[in-house]
Amino acid sequence: MYTQILIATDGSELADKGLEQGLQLARATGAKATIVTASEPWQAVDAGQVWGGSAALLEEYRTHARETSEKILAAAAHRATELGVSHQTRYVKDSYAAEAILEAAKSIGADLIVMATHGRRGLNRLLLGSQANAVITHSTIPVLVVR
Repeated sequence: MYTQILIATDGSELADKGLEQGLQLARATGAKATIVTASEPWQAVDAGQVWGGSAALLEEYRTHARETSEKILAAAAHRATELGVSHQTRYVKDSYAAEAILEAAKSIGADLIVMATHGRRGLNRLLLGSQANAVITHSTIPVLVVR
């Protein structure tokens, strides 16, 4: 059925539900799992003028994003190991979640993407956007969305 499942996580409680579903599916099917997280690009609007030294702020942001991502991926890898799922982790820096997920899925030859969504509707969805919706819209492979 599935041989390579990409599981997206941001370390949140909701994303952990998606992680668990993806890992359980990988275990049941004998698929390998790639667990991916991403950090968004630096969004400073004239940060140098506001705080001074935007290069230092950028470096601080990137360090924090990398360290946070390492913790998220370590916890996810620990759970995969507990379940006996063959896995790898991937951190994508300076990329929006949907773009990172789609690119990672393509590069590893994934045959399924698993991710969680808040399931926002109406104006909230319009204003906040939906990474899950973007993945579903642009993916060429099946996407399992966990609420």
